[in-house]
Amino acid sequence: MESVNNPSHYTSGEIQAIDAMRSAFGSDELKMFCKINAFKYIWRSSLHKDGDDINISKAIWFLRMYLDDDPRQKTPKT
Repeated sequence: MESVNNPSHYTSGEIQAIDAMRSAFGSDELKMFCKINAFKYIWRSSLHKDGDDINISKAIWFLRMYLDDDPRQKTPKT
């Protein structure tokens, strides 16, 4: 799941976009972005009859960020 948790196109610079967004807009705005983005990936998954696990994984990633449980860390919060 490295392609979901730390995709190379997001980790090639010194700071990831999600961290820059938090810095620029604040935690509350970032949480809203994460919730909306999770919705987008769930919606995409619902359009695919084969289940589309990658979109579900991405939705979970954003929901974890919404819950302040950074999925880039090795172990999830319990």
